[in-house]
Amino acid sequence: MLEHVSIAYRGANYAIGQGPQFYGIWHGAALQSPPIEWWPLTPEGWSAAWTRFAAVEVPGTIGPVPQQQPMSHVTTPALSTEASPPASPSLAPAPVSPPQTAARIGAALVGLGVVLGIGSLFPAYVAGASLASQPPNLVTHVSYLAAWSLSAVLLASGRPRVWGGALLGLGVSAVTLGLFFADLGTPLSGGAHLAGAGLLLGVFGWLACTAGVLLALRSTPALQEGNGLIARRGLRRHLGRAANQEIVPLVALVLAAVGAAIAFAPAWDSFRLATANGVSQVVTLGNAFANPGPVIAGDVFVMVALVAVIAVAALWRPTFLGGALAAGAIVPMVAQAISALVMLHEPTSPLQFGISQAQASQIGLTIGAGLTPMFWVFCAFVATMVLLCVWMLVVREPAPQHSAPYPFAPNPAATASVTGPPGQPAESQPAG
Repeated sequence: MLEHVSIAYRGANYAIGQGPQFYGIWHGAALQSPPIEWWPLTPEGWSAAWTRFAAVEVPGTIGPVPQQQPMSHVTTPALSTEASPPASPSLAPAPVSPPQTAARIGAALVGLGVVLGIGSLFPAYVAGASLASQPPNLVTHVSYLAAWSLSAVLLASGRPRVWGGALLGLGVSAVTLGLFFADLGTPLSGGAHLAGAGLLLGVFGWLACTAGVLLALRSTPALQEGNGLIARRGLRRHLGRAANQEIVPLVALVLAAVGAAIAFAPAWDSFRLATANGVSQVVTLGNAFANPGPVIAGDVFVMVALVAVIAVAALWRPTFLGGALAAGAIVPMVAQAISALVMLHEPTSPLQFGISQAQASQIGLTIGAGLTPMFWVFCAFVATMVLLCVWMLVVREPAPQHSAPYPFAPNPAATASVTGPPGQPAESQPAG
């Protein structure tokens, strides 16, 4: 159907205005085309639209249009407040499934992955032992499943939580990919007979969870534009430059991730072996580079993925969505730290050190377990990431660089002196 659009402000490259049931940003040279971004006709929608317009436009070039000039014969679909945005040639094609339906399918896939993950806890996992029989390993996998479960709940709850749930699950999947590959490394290097049904169920669960969050991410274009994201292709459309007050904490977050990745590799477990005649020796275990090649590859991927995901999260806009992505990446690291603490309370077999039980009894061997200083360094970096992630989740977006009166107010003179973020009157009518 044919509708009218009114342009309120223009800059060097873009224009901002109002359609029948949305606010939009247009390319200044293509005002007859559909908007490249749109927001709902609400006070929040106008504030988000103006914030994005002021951020992408050349400073000092924004000015009001003398008269609200209707753009006749602009073809846009009939919209409701829940409808999808007008199509734009610069954006990727919309998915066949409605966004909400696709998000629910994604939630179902993540739920299936969680069920498979729960099933993986009980059969033999690696070398005949189940995860349920090994509390340190059980803690890590339960932590992953809990995070994916929260992701599924957020995906199923619908907008505006879909993006948060999808990014949370994506962060978990990105880091645990290396951990699952490290688990697969044992049968890859030692023989397929070492792989149990639990390991296969765990891998299939990871695949289902990852497919679910990726489906949800790729099928929510309305959310992308509703959050004021500039129309660019690929990952760049979600990334933006941090405000001045955000630079220090975000840089600290990335540096903490680098530190945690470095501290992840050295040995954490420290054992003191003492005999009855007073001879003692300290042995450390757990160095990531003292394992077979496939296990080393998995651990290295964990370190690289952690830093990469946190770096992307620091640039993601809005900031609280970056916090959801960072939280997903941090969960496996917190789980690793808890696992190491749980291991302190587990009995240590002398077979780990090449000593039979009979020999240990003969020499009166006692084994005391502890943790190396590098483990506590790792914990300090992870704790820093947790605190900064919480900050990202609660921080308020910075105010726009420019401000302007609400362009479609019934009484423009009443709003001409507004200096903060634009407001909206009690009722707003589309320009005719």
